[in-house]
Amino acid sequence: MASSLLLVLSLFAGSDAFAQAVTRAYKASTPLQRGMIVRLNDKDASTVEAVKGEAINKMEGVVVAANDAPVTLSSEDQSFQQVFVATTGRYNVLVSNQNGVIKKDDYITISSLAGVGMKADGKQPRIIGKAIAGFDGKTNVSGRTTVKNSDKTDIPIALGLVAVDVNVGHNPIEEKADSIVPGLEVLQRAAGAIADKPVTPAQIYLSLAALIVAAIIAGSILYAGVRTSMIAIGRNPLAKGSVMRNLLQVVVTSIIILIIGVTAVYLILKL
Repeated sequence: MASSLLLVLSLFAGSDAFAQAVTRAYKASTPLQRGMIVRLNDKDASTVEAVKGEAINKMEGVVVAANDAPVTLSSEDQSFQQVFVATTGRYNVLVSNQNGVIKKDDYITISSLAGVGMKADGKQPRIIGKAIAGFDGKTNVSGRTTVKNSDKTDIPIALGLVAVDVNVGHNPIEEKADSIVPGLEVLQRAAGAIADKPVTPAQIYLSLAALIVAAIIAGSILYAGVRTSMIAIGRNPLAKGSVMRNLLQVVVTSIIILIIGVTAVYLILKL
């Protein structure tokens, strides 16, 4: 944070089951309630916001109360409302039954509602942690809403708080898609991080093709330019200055082509 950090020690009055790690204070770009899953703001790392499904790879932690951990890092700057975020430990997480009943030991990930978790299956790459208790959508309900399903119809869901062993990481039960090209899964994760959303194999193939074409064109132009320049200087050493200027133009042109290729890759991944 811009201001210096003040170490605040606060002893939680609960049992050993809630012995926690260090939590940290952030600013919030939107109102956040306890238990919501958040991410760091892309433009300001001192600010958090409710994470959405398309930014699942950027899950940071869970909003908690200031006294939920024995050690809290708090800012001296009191000009903004502080939100405390935990990245590890046992905390209550706001969840829904959007993906079915949550049972003890189920993995929790982000749902289609910003900041709200749900039971993970094999389709999500990241999880916020593992449920310590269950949520059936009938008891301990704190709210109800609706979400759109695959055919765009509204389905009712229930919201509630569930104790979760928070530890943001890879989803152990993620289903691995069959890859035609070795190493495609690594490329998918890298491309997903660039695009800030899941990408398809088709997007990866198109991106690789665009990058290869741009590299071939740029390399061919550069090779031809260097070869022609060397021949020209050998035939007429007095024209070295003019030849070098032409070679510089060739180099700049090659770089521009590469930049265009990289831009095309980015646009393909963002589609």
